[in-house]
Amino acid sequence: MTQPVKSADRTLEILEVLAANGPRTLGDLARDLGIPKSSLHGILRTIAQRGWIETDPTGTRFGLGLTALRVGAAYLDTDDVVALLGTALDELSAAFGETVHLGRLDGADVVYVAKRESKHPLRLYSAIGRHLPAHATALGKALLAGLPPAVVDAALPGPLPRLTARTITDRGALHAELDAVRERGYAVDNGENTDGIVCVARALPLSDPPADAISVSVPQSRVGPDTVAAVAAALGTAVDRLTAASGLLR
Repeated sequence: MTQPVKSADRTLEILEVLAANGPRTLGDLARDLGIPKSSLHGILRTIAQRGWIETDPTGTRFGLGLTALRVGAAYLDTDDVVALLGTALDELSAAFGETVHLGRLDGADVVYVAKRESKHPLRLYSAIGRHLPAHATALGKALLAGLPPAVVDAALPGPLPRLTARTITDRGALHAELDAVRERGYAVDNGENTDGIVCVARALPLSDPPADAISVSVPQSRVGPDTVAAVAAALGTAVDRLTAASGLLR
């Protein structure tokens, strides 16, 4: 494996930490990354001049800058899957009035790459670019189910982090759940990621194995006896339509 260029590697580490944790002080970054403050200060000054990071009015806290936003937006603007899914996300949002997501598997996590907001005041909080443990989300489980068990075990951390009392943290139980997802064709997160939120997701067979999935998230208080089945059926219809257009994609 090629050894990374040290300065470039450190620059990317800084951006990743700020993206994951929000603004940090020089001391925070030095401690988190194990980089001497003297070296870190020079890197921060350089990437701040290019707009990748910004400082607060005191000049002591660093956060992502407008250049990071511009590059992230360009990624979404040029992504074929995001472009293709626009109409499907709109239709699911109109049909249920609930939060709709397009998620992408990123190692042990799933990241939101597109969304449509719920029309209701009581709804799931989410943000584009947010990473969540794949084993604790319907999106993630729908995508993990497309992988061999050995690949799933290699990708996931040990022990599996618990987000709520319902999160599956036992690997045997997770593999049993993934078997059920494969059999029925969709995944359900019943408060495993966020208390009081039920999410239903289906993987998009636009690559092998699937890298993307779509979901609908509904507060438990609005879930009726037929809600999960209705959402799963609508997602299935959307997936079937999108599969027909898969020649446009990778």
